[in-house]
Amino acid sequence: MDLYSFVGPLLRSLDAETAHGLTIQALKSGLVPRGDVPADPILRTMLWGRDFPNPIGLAAGFDKNAEVPDAMLGLGFGFVEIGSVTPRPQPGNPKPRLFRLKEDQAVINRLGFNCEGLPAATPRLAVRPRHGIVGVNLGKNKDTAAAAADYELGAAALGRYADYLVCNVSSPNTPGLRALQGKAPLQELIGRVQLVLRTLPAPPPLVLKIAPDITDDDKRDIAEVSLAAGIAGLIVGNTTITRPESLRSANRQETGGLSGRPLFALSTSVLADMYRATGGRIPLVGTGGIASGADAYAKIRAGASLVQLYSALVYQGPGLIGRMARDLAALLRRDGFSGLAQAVGADHR
Repeated sequence: MDLYSFVGPLLRSLDAETAHGLTIQALKSGLVPRGDVPADPILRTMLWGRDFPNPIGLAAGFDKNAEVPDAMLGLGFGFVEIGSVTPRPQPGNPKPRLFRLKEDQAVINRLGFNCEGLPAATPRLAVRPRHGIVGVNLGKNKDTAAAAADYELGAAALGRYADYLVCNVSSPNTPGLRALQGKAPLQELIGRVQLVLRTLPAPPPLVLKIAPDITDDDKRDIAEVSLAAGIAGLIVGNTTITRPESLRSANRQETGGLSGRPLFALSTSVLADMYRATGGRIPLVGTGGIASGADAYAKIRAGASLVQLYSALVYQGPGLIGRMARDLAALLRRDGFSGLAQAVGADHR
């Protein structure tokens, strides 16, 4: 029986934000043991010139202030994404704003990009040794009218420390943010951030994080703009504002973005749509509802080169990473693949 079997119920008995804060402190203090994740060659993949030991990543939202990226890599993640980071510190939305849906293995949040901003994240990333793959997720401040300017500031400050850089235009908790997924705003945003990145000695790959709540027209526009601009990747997708009828928890009607198990079907469907819309020419990162090796495998077959999770850790703890890696490797071998890249988009062939 692992440590989380004892600690997990205690953490879940606390307010969700309090539990998260305690988890960050434990990771910073070195109290969380390293993960038991196999270094299996079938799970290694090359993407963006980076060597990923496995395709299982930590989604943005867990480590907003770049406090514990290396501790999370030590748990066995193939890569970690910090943020979302806004230029200026901001408190986010009023509490309570983070809710567990235990019966549904889900979470609803309306945090609103609460973070310490560039003043905190920049020095932390500047001093960490560059080992392991750490992506940086950028957001905008709530009161910034000209959104692209905030992403420019983030790219200028953090681009040099990122193994890949994400423009998050898909959180439902910042007013007007999702409007940036429209064709014209997206073209402007990407173009302006790319100009900033070209001034850096070694520009990181630029990735766009989109919502699962998009129309077919949105999907076509995002694919067209991304292909034309040479975007390095798309993360599909963020939390959803929809509420499946299957939800049972008393918290199901809370306002905010829903993540966790109920998001799996929707996010995987949109992932497959984006793979088809881009003709498989843009690497995709699948996130939303992943809680097992089989879930990760389904995302990969639908078109994902990498996958990310967060909410499942709330309910299963860090031991999940090793179980996922072993199960994913077994599924790849069962179906005759000798490497992960061969399975990407297999459902479309």
